[in-house]
Amino acid sequence: MLTKKQRDLLNFIHNRVQRDGVPPSFDEMKEALDLRSKSGIHRLITALEERGFIRRLAHRARAIEVVRLPDALTTPSPQPALRVIDGERPSERPAAAQAIETLHARELPVMGRIAAGVPIEAIAEISHHIAVPGSMVAGRGEHYALEVKGDSMIEAGINDGDIVVIRETNTANNGDIVVALVEDQEATLKRFFKRGDSVALEAANPAYETRVLPGHKVRVQGRLVGLIRTY
Repeated sequence: MLTKKQRDLLNFIHNRVQRDGVPPSFDEMKEALDLRSKSGIHRLITALEERGFIRRLAHRARAIEVVRLPDALTTPSPQPALRVIDGERPSERPAAAQAIETLHARELPVMGRIAAGVPIEAIAEISHHIAVPGSMVAGRGEHYALEVKGDSMIEAGINDGDIVVIRETNTANNGDIVVALVEDQEATLKRFFKRGDSVALEAANPAYETRVLPGHKVRVQGRLVGLIRTY
């Protein structure tokens, strides 16, 4: 039996993973639950882990995996309920994760590398293909994958060498993690914020400054919907 706060936090993490492909930060959890300090979030996370609803993955920022949901939260969804990580044997994964990952696997083109750091040249050629769970690409529109280069999104749980799954779109909401094309030459993976006639591309690493550019110099190429990591 979960308390209301535990259930609210689990639901918030579940919904954010569905939307962004990565869990929320502790600050975002604290704000969502209207708590005064992150220590309360730590206690709730520990309780959810002890009860088998989530799993924390060691040595990685914001690495929380939803293992199962209470019956009241288990409703059909067009996006995956779990953060999918490639490279583990099926027998080592929770049964719920195995079921999602083996359902309707699809191959996506990997369009080279995307910078999570200083922008690099835009990628337009397919380097290879990768299989992803069908549930990860169940939303509308075409999808593709990119290999991450750099560490500017590390606090969003996105590391150098990860594969990100992107849904093609030319629009984004504030806070979305997007593939942004800068001046039709440089592609980068950042959080998107509209500021009047300008666009801010914000890193998830304090070592990198937020880039603020005229809106006409930035084109959204897609939005993050999933993450695959190989060990």
